Amino acid sequence: MLRRRCGNEMPGGRACQAPPGRGSRFCFWHDPDKADDLAEARRLGGIRRKRERTVAAAYDFSGLSTVEAIRRILEIATLDALGLENSIVRARVLISAAMAAAKLLETGELEEGIATLETAIGVGRASPTDELLPDEAA
Repeated sequence: MLRRRCGNEMPGGRACQAPPGRGSRFCFWHDPDKADDLAEARRLGGIRRKRERTVAAAYDFSGLSTVEAIRRILEIATLDALGLENSIVRARVLISAAMAAAKLLETGELEEGIATLETAIGVGRASPTDELLPDEAA
């Protein structure tokens, strides 16, 4: 089955690979009739990125790629929830935060344990089993 593609030609002669809009031979990004919508989408995207940078700086948020970063966002959410009026929703948020914190602590403890074991057996050796079970390795 052939799929329709945008009728715009990219620099270098390649065709745009995006699907065209309904009733158009162009995709959203190349449709001359959608130029105003595209400009508004770009403007809103710029506002969002600016807001994301501002909020990230205000909350000292650097992403979710480390245990410390995840811990930080969990602390922020918990503090915000503690400031709310008592309610079932607040209780649920705090319980969820406690469960997430317990999982985070468990993960941190497992990481520390793995690091300790790797140090003990000497990471990078060809076969750590040879040293752990010398009689069976032969």
